[in-house]
Order: sequence, then structure tokens, then C-alpha cells
Amino acid sequence: MRRRHFSGESPRGPRRRRWQELRDRPRRGIFLLPSLLTTGNLFCGFLALVLTADGRMVEAAVAIFVAMVMDTLDGKVARLTRTTTQFGVEFDSLADVVSFCVAPAFMLYTLALGRLGRAAWLGAFLFVICGALRLARFNVHTGASDRRYFVGLPTPAAAGVVASVVLLTGDGEISRWQGAAIAAGTYIVALLMVSTFRYYSFKEIDFARRRPTGVLLVVVLGVLIVATHPQWFLFGLFSVYVLSGPSRPLWAPRREALLLADPTSRDSH
Repeated sequence: MRRRHFSGESPRGPRRRRWQELRDRPRRGIFLLPSLLTTGNLFCGFLALVLTADGRMVEAAVAIFVAMVMDTLDGKVARLTRTTTQFGVEFDSLADVVSFCVAPAFMLYTLALGRLGRAAWLGAFLFVICGALRLARFNVHTGASDRRYFVGLPTPAAAGVVASVVLLTGDGEISRWQGAAIAAGTYIVALLMVSTFRYYSFKEIDFARRRPTGVLLVVVLGVLIVATHPQWFLFGLFSVYVLSGPSRPLWAPRREALLLADPTSRDSH
């Protein structure tokens, strides 16, 4: 005889809920994916050091850009898979010290600072220590600040400036005035990393949202510029971002006032 269940819940109910809990729970093995991306970031930083020591500066700059891509992906993958851990945060910061602090500083020393005297090559150490302090401050204040902005120049952006300069100069010799300009820029970028200027983080950009046609045209124009003059485009892009922090008090208040005055802009956010 077929048994009848007089309870209000089917016997498949608990099993179904259990299956949903197991399905929604992040798998243990997936924790490996963000760590592998962080390891790739660290490997690219180490590779940049080796290539710089061999005199292959352009390839070292490309390795820095690949490390930036890895650094962007590991955080996004960890958030999408809900595998963000304190271990991953600390491991990412250690990898960033190598890829975006030590490797770019060694590139600057090999490219220009090494033959300009003690005051110049000390700028390479200042780049390293300011980058490390910037990462330590970021870890301490994680979750306590506005995620739309970074306080101080991010270390990947600082490393991007160095890599774009290396792409511009190539593997050839640089003049003395170029070396002096690189030394001055090293001090400026290093101090901006520990400054209190706010830099836009681009974390609030919604790529699925509808955009005006002009945005598509700007993107297409940017792709064309990258295809024709990638060195100048990357240098200009990172330079504009570096200057956006100190110049923010000049243009940000007007933009924020316009956003507050436009009710449609508030609704869209």
C-alpha cells in the first residue's frame, strides 16, 4: 500500500532545500581561482624584474600591464564567486608590492635614476616605500571609506605611469634632460601615492546600463588611437588620471552641484 503523508510538507521539501543550500554555498575549490590570478600578478612582477635586469625594458613594461589586468581580475572574481577572504586581501597586497612598487622602481633605476647621482636613485626607494604605505593604508581603511574613490594615487596607476614612460623611451639611451624629468616625475608620483587626494575608482560604472551614442564613438576613437599610437595613448591616459587627483578641487564641486541640481541624475543612481 502507498503511504500517505499527512504532514503539510512533501518529503521532497527538505531535500530540495538542502540541495539549494549546497548549490548556493561557494565551493571550496573555487577559492583557488582568485589566488591563482594573484599568483599570476606576482609572477608578472617578478618577470618584469628579470627582464629589466636583462635590459629588455619594453617587455618588462608589458609584464607590468599584464600584472595590472591580473590584479583587476582577482578582485572581481573573488567578489563574483563570494570567495573574498582576509588571506586573499593580504596575499594581493604582497603581490602588489612586488608588481607595482619594487618592479617599477627597479625599472626607473635601470632606465634613468642609476646614473644621476644619489639624490635621484633615492627616488626609486621613495617610490617603493610610498607604494607600500599606500597599500597598508588601503587595507586598514577597507570598508570605512567611499568605495567610489581612492585616497591617494593607486599603486597600479603609478606603475602604469612608469610602464608607459618605458614604452615611450624604448630600449635606447635617454638624454640627461629626459633623465632629470623622469627623476622629478618619480618624486611627484611617489608623494601622490601617500597624499589625501581622491581618485575615481571606476567601481560604480555599470556597463549594462544604456549609454548615449557619443560614448560609443569615444570608445571607438580610443581603440583607434591605441591601434595607431599605443605608447602615447597609454602615457596620456595615465597622466590624465594622475593629474585628476590634484585638480579635483577645481572641477569636482561644479560637477557635484550639477548632479544635485538635476533630479534625473539622482534617480539614475
